[in-house]
Amino acid sequence: MTDLVTGADGLPRCAWGSATPDYAAYHDGEWGRPVRDDDGLFERLCLEAFQSGLAWITILRKREAFRRAFGGFRIATVASFGDDDVQRLLADAGIVRNRAKIEAAIANARAALDLPVGLAELLWGFAPAARPSRPASFAAVPTVTAESTAMAKALKKAGFRFVGPTTAYALMQATGMVDDHLAGCHVPVGAPAGAVVGEVSR
Repeated sequence: MTDLVTGADGLPRCAWGSATPDYAAYHDGEWGRPVRDDDGLFERLCLEAFQSGLAWITILRKREAFRRAFGGFRIATVASFGDDDVQRLLADAGIVRNRAKIEAAIANARAALDLPVGLAELLWGFAPAARPSRPASFAAVPTVTAESTAMAKALKKAGFRFVGPTTAYALMQATGMVDDHLAGCHVPVGAPAGAVVGEVSR
């Protein structure tokens, strides 16, 4: 498989985004698009943590079940979860039933509420100041950067769990803090989340 693939729709996209219809929808409409609200970033943070050790397609296909189970990933709602909720989540076959990750999501919501600034302000503070050119190949895409390492360190200090430098960088990619769509990919640079492809460009 080449790094850039032209689909049946005639649009060139990053090869992973052509693998399944689920990936194509996520690649085209969400991945790499800026997310700047606290609850939206909390959802992505939780999902990246649940993905650890699993294929991302597993999380995508369970995403709506996750949203139902975790109260739409509203930080205040998840922070209020107690032991009964943990047991409820462990019994929910629609999500990834991992006790450590479930408890981490709850702990992370409480940590987010305790931040002196909003979660979005904290996380976006680690976005690179300059936007580099899009990578030419997958080989040029890092898995860890100085910024993601610093983000993970700050989150750990604030009481967050399951957020190492690699997970932090995946979060940065998913929420538009960095743009790792390959050069030649049809997704416009700087398009907001949910924008119609081709509607926004610069």
